[in-house]
Amino acid sequence: MNPTIVYTVASLSSLGLIAAAILYVFAQKFKVYEDPRIDEVQDILPAANCGGCGYAGCRNFAEALVKADSFDGLNCPPGGSEVMEQAAAILGREAVAADPLIAVVRCGGTPDKRPLTSLYDGVSNCKIANSLYTGESDCGYGCLGLGDCVASCQFDAMHMDNESRMPVISDTNCVACGACVKACPRSIIEMRKKAKKDRKLFVSCVNRDKGAVAKKACSVACIGCSKCVKVCEYDAVKVENFLSYIDYTKCVFCRKCVTECPTNAIVEINFPPRKVRNQEAAKA
Repeated sequence: MNPTIVYTVASLSSLGLIAAAILYVFAQKFKVYEDPRIDEVQDILPAANCGGCGYAGCRNFAEALVKADSFDGLNCPPGGSEVMEQAAAILGREAVAADPLIAVVRCGGTPDKRPLTSLYDGVSNCKIANSLYTGESDCGYGCLGLGDCVASCQFDAMHMDNESRMPVISDTNCVACGACVKACPRSIIEMRKKAKKDRKLFVSCVNRDKGAVAKKACSVACIGCSKCVKVCEYDAVKVENFLSYIDYTKCVFCRKCVTECPTNAIVEINFPPRKVRNQEAAKA
């Protein structure tokens, strides 16, 4: 055999062994240890990667759970308390109870309440439309009705109603991931505490114009009259920038504000019919 070939092969083999040894040393020195519990926690997560937890994906959230000293401020909306309890069992920690939330659409401006004054003929995208003009009505705060929120939902929990031109949220399918909240350029979708029997009570308006202007644009707009504030005994209602807001952490569903509102801007959903008083029944 040609000595040159033998020398070449031996030299290359030696260089390969030296390079391998150097790579091994560096790999050992700079290797990143990953806690095996991250995989265990990730396996119990719903794999929705919806971002509702505040992290980019379930893997990132699993890493955060493993590294955190406590579960305060950490929650998986799609998985709920059951998933968080399983994660706590794996990590030997205590799960923090979190109130379940539900998305609500804070706009009642259907075409019969908020007449159209113009026609949008552009890309069917709320963010684009919002950057171009105020909307098809005189209310520059209400729903644009182009469905960005619906497109963002991964749980089939929303659909656009053709008649009302508004998004409709399914209480059964909504997991409170918050994707629709982020998708809406006008911030009309809000996460609120999910009450028993899916009952909801909130101001279905985000218009911050003065009363007369808001009422002219939409018949069910909040006019900031503060009547709801005066009738509330639980300090659950406040008015800022001509707009009323009900704090769901204080509201006890007495519903006095609903009947007091002169524009019907406060909505009540899934409540039993109101009892008719004796005097009212006699008049009827």
